Amino acid sequence: MKLSAELKSFQDRLGHVFARPDLLAQAVTHASMSSANRDDNQRLEFLGDRVLGLVMAEALLALDKAAAEGQLAPRFNALVRKETCADVAREIDLGAVLRLGRSEMLSGGRRKQALLGDGIEAVIAAVYLDAGFEVAKALILNLWGTRIHEVEEDARDAKTALQEWAQARGLPPPAYVEVARSGPDHAPVFTIAAQLETGESQQATAGSKRQAEQAAAGNLLSELEKTS
Repeated sequence: MKLSAELKSFQDRLGHVFARPDLLAQAVTHASMSSANRDDNQRLEFLGDRVLGLVMAEALLALDKAAAEGQLAPRFNALVRKETCADVAREIDLGAVLRLGRSEMLSGGRRKQALLGDGIEAVIAAVYLDAGFEVAKALILNLWGTRIHEVEEDARDAKTALQEWAQARGLPPPAYVEVARSGPDHAPVFTIAAQLETGESQQATAGSKRQAEQAAAGNLLSELEKTS
């Protein structure tokens, strides 16, 4: 299969030349353009999400060897959420090469956060299938760049981000409920649930209530992004 000039240019921006160009073509094909003879990128998106998650989990563990799970979870969520994926996609102008149906095209699909986020995950999967995990890992680390080192500051404010999400939809601020407490008095471990009035809830466990609340807020934000 021969790539168009636009996709060849995209390869340069991406930093990977495909041995199997059909994988790239599939990765940039939205479901609105699928047909019996043209696969869309939904299956690749599913795989790419998992590859991205593994790379980010490894990177965060290597970056902070003393961090507890309750500290790592909100950082992880901040790095893999749709907003971050879409930002990365915009930096390499993925929107310019997305193959969209007429309705998506007319509704501004090339700029939509969900389509861009899904698209970059599909591209990651295409690279993984084309060249293996280590190549995909190197590409992800390059594309995400300084975000990985700067994520602690961004993730620390997950509670504020969740409150803003609720307020934007006319909901009261989230509630934080202590679900469980374990461990000795000098080193307690808290499990906190972040809850919205509409019923959505996610839990997290950490060595302080503050860390557990932040992690629970990050987990709930991540879940809301998946279902929105």
